[in-house]
Amino acid sequence: MRIGIVVDSACDLPGGYLEKNNLVLLPISVRIGDTVLPDNRDEAATLAFLEGPLSDQGAEAETTPYSSEQIRKLFLERLVTDFDQVFCMTITRTRSPLYDNAERASYAILNEYKPIRQAAGYNTPFSLRVIDTQNLFAAQAVSAVEAVRLRDSGATVPLMRERLETVAGNVHGYMVTRDLYYMRARARHKGDRSVGLFSAALGSALDIKPILHGYRGNTAPVAKIKGFDNAVQALFGFVGKRVTAGLMTPVVCVSYGGPLDELRALPGYQQLRDTCDKHGVALMEALMSLTGVVNVGKGAVTIGFADSPHTFST
Repeated sequence: MRIGIVVDSACDLPGGYLEKNNLVLLPISVRIGDTVLPDNRDEAATLAFLEGPLSDQGAEAETTPYSSEQIRKLFLERLVTDFDQVFCMTITRTRSPLYDNAERASYAILNEYKPIRQAAGYNTPFSLRVIDTQNLFAAQAVSAVEAVRLRDSGATVPLMRERLETVAGNVHGYMVTRDLYYMRARARHKGDRSVGLFSAALGSALDIKPILHGYRGNTAPVAKIKGFDNAVQALFGFVGKRVTAGLMTPVVCVSYGGPLDELRALPGYQQLRDTCDKHGVALMEALMSLTGVVNVGKGAVTIGFADSPHTFST
């Protein structure tokens, strides 16, 4: 059976991973003023954006995911003949309409695919499963990596469905951002009042950096640490402890809103890499997507892994 895996632009996977593993991308469009930038996970384009003048206006960006009709068209024109079963894995529905768009499109796709497949010489059924990864950025990549592993190991479709739903419900995502003022401006632009002016001003004045935890569609601060370097060092140290205790899947995904050499130079990162190597866990590094950068700002770190429920501690 030919199994396809579909992800969106916000899914922070390493450069070349999509092509190497035959993943299909649902691109997200980023509009800044009169400029529209398609987020095709092009690393060179994202780095050019980070170094260019438009990045200073990122907080005012509008991000537009594929509509139901665009998803329907992609499937009927290509995917229903390229594959027999597709898993479409989206950014958490609490932060984007993409999951709902894909769900709506799935009904039309499953009602209309038969004559298209038959014309292409396929008389077998086509199946589609839309999965909410319940997370963002590097954390949503954990589910995609598990889907690739299962597919390549020859897992059955029912096993993949059950396993991917289980993993999505157990992925923990963490983030540290450099600029709370940017986060506040971005939140206000989107109508999200979760980052207040007072807390942003106080945090910036004292150089306090919150560590945010994303889990099952919800995001909340779990720690506040003075200094960005100290915050990421504490985060990497905590992730190393969870790796040592044993993860649900053998991968940690991390993304950074800038050149990856900067990520590798952050305090605590090499120790985390060594811990992952020691325990047979892949540490997958990715340049943050353009979508991610405009939402959380330059130089932010996100990290994700599948694990049992736990409490963050330093």
